[in-house]
Amino acid sequence: MDRLYAPWRREYHIKKPTKCVFCDIRDSDKDDENYIFYRDEICYFVMNKYPYNPGHFMIIPNKHTSNLEDLDEQEICHISKMAQKGIKILKKWGATGINVGFNLGYDAGAGMPEHIHMQIVPRFRVDSNFITTISNTRVYSADFDKVYNEIKEIAKTIL
Repeated sequence: MDRLYAPWRREYHIKKPTKCVFCDIRDSDKDDENYIFYRDEICYFVMNKYPYNPGHFMIIPNKHTSNLEDLDEQEICHISKMAQKGIKILKKWGATGINVGFNLGYDAGAGMPEHIHMQIVPRFRVDSNFITTISNTRVYSADFDKVYNEIKEIAKTIL
C-alpha cells in the first residue's frame, strides 16, 4: 500500500491523553478551537479532526461512558433526534449519501472506545475513485477550517 504523507496525524498516534479527550473538549470553552458547532445539556456536535470525508462530524453524549446501554431513554432519544438534524445539515451542505453509526469498543473500530460517540459521515459519488480503489489511498479534498465554518453556519439554521 502506498502512503500519503500526513504529518499532522502524528499527534493522534503518539499523544496519549491522561484523561478522556471528549470530556476535555466538552469541558472546554474553546468551541471554535475544538471545532464544536453545537452543544446542549445532553450532547455536543464536533468535527472529526481525522475525518473519513470532508464534513465528517460526531455527536458525543456529555455523559462519559463506553457503553451505549448506559445512556438513559431521554439521552438516547435526544441523540437520535439530533442525528436526524445532523443528517439534514449534511444534506443541505451537499452530501448525496450519509453513513451514521457507533463503533462500540476498540475491536469494533472505535478510536476512542472509552467515550461513545455517533459518527455522521457524508458521502459523495466521487469519494470512491481510482486513488481509493487502486492506490488504496484516501485524499481529503477540502480545507478543514472552511468546511467547519460552512457546516457551523448551516447548523445555525437547523439546530
